[in-house]
Amino acid sequence: MTQVGVTVNGEMREADVEPRTLLVYFLRESLGLTGTNVGCDTSSCGACTVLLDGESVKSCTMLAAQVDGRHITTIEGMASDGALHPIQEAFHRNHGLQCGYCTPGMIMAAASYLNENPTPTEEEVRESLEGNLCRCTGYQNIVESILDAAGQMTGADA
Repeated sequence: MTQVGVTVNGEMREADVEPRTLLVYFLRESLGLTGTNVGCDTSSCGACTVLLDGESVKSCTMLAAQVDGRHITTIEGMASDGALHPIQEAFHRNHGLQCGYCTPGMIMAAASYLNENPTPTEEEVRESLEGNLCRCTGYQNIVESILDAAGQMTGADA
């Protein structure tokens, strides 16, 4: 067993895990954070996307031991003081989901991308989502949600 200590959603968490434990299973099974979904286990779908030190990563491709001492944000950590994050609000407002399975990963990927590019074009948003798959929608409402969130977040900064 390997001890892993990581700050998750602002809280220091520790657990003993097998060295081969994937980050997605560490989050779901050891820490009880089930908002991060297991999709393909091959990094193709993006359902398991989380932020690692502020950058989006697919948690099915990382070992829990690799994140020792680092900072992770999951979908559960996006809301603050009971208020949804602007990206979450925009997904709700623009109907950016259907079944919702891909939504946590989409939101986490969008958060990372909007941090890099706070005023994207529609084409740039579409390109940024190439590693996140949705099997229910045509992506239009997802893209509209991210563009809406960008406007909200940029407006809040002004």
